[in-house]
Amino acid sequence: MQALSGLDASFLFLETNKIPMHIGGVAILEGTLEFDAFRTFLAERVHTVDKMTQKLVTSPMNVDRPHWLEDEDFDLNLHLMRTALPRPGGWKELRYIASKVFSTKLDRDRPLWEFTFVEGIDTIPQVPKGSVAVISKIHHSAFDGKSGAELMSMLFDVSPTPKKVPAKKDKPKPKAPGAVSLLTQGAFNVVGRTTKLPGLLWETGKATLKTSYIARKHGIDMPTLPFSAPKTRFNDSVSAERIWDSSILDLHRVKAIRKAVKDSTLNDVVLTICAGALRKYLQEKDELPDKPLVAMVPVSTRTEAEKEDMGNQVAAMYIQLATDEADPIKRLETIHINTIIGKLYQDAIDARKLMGYAEVIPFGLAGVAARYYSRANIAKKHNAIFNLVITNVPGPQIPLYMAGQKLLVNMGTAPIIDGMGLIIPVFSYNGTISISPTSAVNMMPDMAKFCRYVRESANELEAAALALLEKDAKEGTIAHDITEDDSAQ
Repeated sequence: MQALSGLDASFLFLETNKIPMHIGGVAILEGTLEFDAFRTFLAERVHTVDKMTQKLVTSPMNVDRPHWLEDEDFDLNLHLMRTALPRPGGWKELRYIASKVFSTKLDRDRPLWEFTFVEGIDTIPQVPKGSVAVISKIHHSAFDGKSGAELMSMLFDVSPTPKKVPAKKDKPKPKAPGAVSLLTQGAFNVVGRTTKLPGLLWETGKATLKTSYIARKHGIDMPTLPFSAPKTRFNDSVSAERIWDSSILDLHRVKAIRKAVKDSTLNDVVLTICAGALRKYLQEKDELPDKPLVAMVPVSTRTEAEKEDMGNQVAAMYIQLATDEADPIKRLETIHINTIIGKLYQDAIDARKLMGYAEVIPFGLAGVAARYYSRANIAKKHNAIFNLVITNVPGPQIPLYMAGQKLLVNMGTAPIIDGMGLIIPVFSYNGTISISPTSAVNMMPDMAKFCRYVRESANELEAAALALLEKDAKEGTIAHDITEDDSAQ
């Protein structure tokens, strides 16, 4: 059996009925695909990714973290759902179904994933009538944004002709260890991990001194720290119902905006676009703080050798989003500088070592603490750790195919928790970039409006960049109209 890492386990003890901890998204496939063909396609491939056929085995009294074990009763049909969009079969109907799917947690008695096959897409612009979508949910304890490489390889091909996959091999029937064995080993593991705490505290102290030295040497401010973000509507207790939407932008034009600020990156531009939308959304509600909002930006700590490993290997940067700045170019300049500072800090502290704190937390104690935090509404009683999460995952820039059907667009989702009720996964694929916020209905009931502001922010930033570069104005907008639905705004 394979034990979960401390970070992977955290996505289990944070989970409650109103806080499902899955990642996933909505993939739209161009053209018709029959459900039976989709099921057959998965049946031939699902065995190639271990986590798709493994379930969790828990330790008695939650002394230790759960372990992954092959599910001898695995049944593909229990992981596949089928539905159809109500008329007229447009974007409004698709995002409604996706929001409902994302609102419920996965069954821990089975492998932690589920696909919903959606038929009847008839009126989404740029999508052929009769196309289908696949809504995916996969528990965050099994995958992070970058460890999905093996999963992507299972689901997609680089040509319309599906590749041949190795046949399923017979495996020895899995045997779960007894309760006494699990309890004994769990207690031993907890004691062993606790001995690492003094070393981690020593490393943290050295990192703090090193960071202070770097800040003085380069004459820069210290990076944004947790609990320093202003309070917003996103930093409260979340309701059970999720709300999801997406905006699709032209990747090449988003990349071109980088030229407006020397050495700025695609990630800087994406953060600036999101910041502009957040500024407008909160300003309209008369809730824009004087201080800039702070985004937690996950940073992969994977080495080249670990790029296809499952599980989560990430650290965090805290980036001020310059939402107090009205000028989009100045906002981009500020975010670019803030990101540089954040990266200097990450290099100084060795994020891989600091993630060791997740390894020394007893699983059972962490679960009790997380549930108490939610029940007692503690999120209402302290400063915001950060305001939201923005995670940017680069994808392939060539067409992909699932069961012979072309992937038109891929849009993500990720979990929210009490105190952090907005997450914005960003995914690039084949010339497009999707910006797909997930929140709770009690915080952002008008998510469609926010997504419209994302598109408007992108257009405003591009116009400002073009003006700065003294180029002729282009016709059209930077945003595709695949998710335009003015009637829902």
